[in-house]
Amino acid sequence: MRLPAWGLPALDLRERRPAAVEQMDDPDCDLDALHRTYRGFGVVNPVVAGWQLTYRRWIRPLLDPARTVTVLDIGSGGGDRPRALARQARRDGFRVNITAIDPDARAHAWATARPAVPGLAFRRAASGDLVAAGERYDVVVSNHLLHHLDPAELDGLLADSERLAVRRAVHSDIRRSPTAYALFSAGAGLATPLFPGSFIRPDGLASIRRSYTPAELAAVLPPGWRVQTQLPWRNLAVWDAR
Repeated sequence: MRLPAWGLPALDLRERRPAAVEQMDDPDCDLDALHRTYRGFGVVNPVVAGWQLTYRRWIRPLLDPARTVTVLDIGSGGGDRPRALARQARRDGFRVNITAIDPDARAHAWATARPAVPGLAFRRAASGDLVAAGERYDVVVSNHLLHHLDPAELDGLLADSERLAVRRAVHSDIRRSPTAYALFSAGAGLATPLFPGSFIRPDGLASIRRSYTPAELAAVLPPGWRVQTQLPWRNLAVWDAR
């Protein structure tokens, strides 16, 4: 199916396009635009990422009011997702210690410049660094990370997740869909005045083109991992410790 996107040429979304460029991944991208993008994620992600459902189904059942549960967020970017998770768990009466890691110095600087949230710490690190240090966490999560990775990086992330997670790993990402592309294109276009000069719309559309269908993701997951679909247009790669 070829679907016209608002303000963009028609695109064929039947095949994944891992070469689609996301401007914020460019180490030389405009820093002001990157910061506006991080700021906008705090508004956009609660709408499109579906983490309320992910939290209720996959994370909250593992929380324990009698003890502090440790969570690792890999590739945390500007930090809006782990901040929201820490606040939600606290509202529900649970104690969590969340470690949010990202190797990008720009993301780390932005995240650590925001007001502190109890139970949340940011570190500039990659998952392999934590494996090498022998660290373990009850739950390992990520958001919008899988589609950024090449095959070797994806294999490394999943292997690291198995070593780091004591109980469960949940990697949430976009599920490629012509409908999702059209709706995000239109919605982000209408919301452009809220995020002037950011990468949110072009990078969001590139992310959809780079993302997997459920069948594609299942084909690249190693044994022990499974794909769970979730609204709105989400793929979850889930691993549970035996």
